[in-house]
Amino acid sequence: MNSVITKRIGLLLLAGTLSACATGPDGGSIYVPVGGQESQAPEPPRVDVEPDEPRVERKSEQPDVEPRTPSYQNEGDALSPAAQSLIGEGERLLADGNPQGAISQLERAQRIAPRSAKVYFALAEAYMDLGQLGTAEQFSLKGLSLAGTNVSAQRSGWLLLAEIRQARGNVAGADQARERAARL
Repeated sequence: MNSVITKRIGLLLLAGTLSACATGPDGGSIYVPVGGQESQAPEPPRVDVEPDEPRVERKSEQPDVEPRTPSYQNEGDALSPAAQSLIGEGERLLADGNPQGAISQLERAQRIAPRSAKVYFALAEAYMDLGQLGTAEQFSLKGLSLAGTNVSAQRSGWLLLAEIRQARGNVAGADQARERAARL
């Protein structure tokens, strides 16, 4: 008998909880009447904004935001002593016939100075020595994009690109790269 009473109390509590959940935001019922009764839909909430005023959303409230910098740059990043040392070590390893060791050192330099054209040109030379000419060409193009207005870096980058393209058998591309270097 106690279990029947316990079940009834549980059902009453459940029904009370469910009925409390069945109210709308204004406290009224969420149920729609069934049958021939017509009901009027509630009006949407009113907004205090005048309809003639355009609604403007601002992403930032900072009045003195600098304009976005272009994707190119005028000058390459200055190399830190650590990056210069790693590039020197990479070039030494490359001269000793160890392009894989050179790449390891140059990748470390790239992490230190990711916007330096010199790092990418050195990586291009190392990959060229490994025979990975496609990768070498991509690194030389990246270096050219970072050379900015440094004419010396641009010239050496175009000549390196010409050498890589010549090795790939792209004679026309190599000639174009040499022409670009000569115009600088």
